[in-house]
Amino acid sequence: MADLEKIINFITRTNWLLFFASSLVALFLASQKMYLGVFLGGLVVTVNFHLLKKTVSNNINREAVMEKGKSLVGSLLFKYYIRFTVTGAIIFLLISTHSVHPLGLLAGLSVVVASTFIAAGIELTRILFKEAV
Repeated sequence: MADLEKIINFITRTNWLLFFASSLVALFLASQKMYLGVFLGGLVVTVNFHLLKKTVSNNINREAVMEKGKSLVGSLLFKYYIRFTVTGAIIFLLISTHSVHPLGLLAGLSVVVASTFIAAGIELTRILFKEAV
């Protein structure tokens, strides 16, 4: 369980680093709409992942499960769907008002995917080198 928490914390930190780095690169190299897409997409997905981590870590621990029981899953799903709906509405508004470039938004929304691939690559490398020794 400690390894899983370590990986999730790594992904969360990497999300914020990639968000700031990609926003900075887009600020200097891309048009204003492209920069806005990268910035807002990265912000939406990074905050969304951070809130998901907080919700899960607050509700999935021994004391919370013993205290709340079965209603815990319903609460988690309810919060998940609310966050999912709000995220979808924000993305819909950004695209429908043409305030951001869709490719910039897609690049910004890919921050969590990139962080997850980096974490998976590091863990895979660690496993392979651990078995080789």
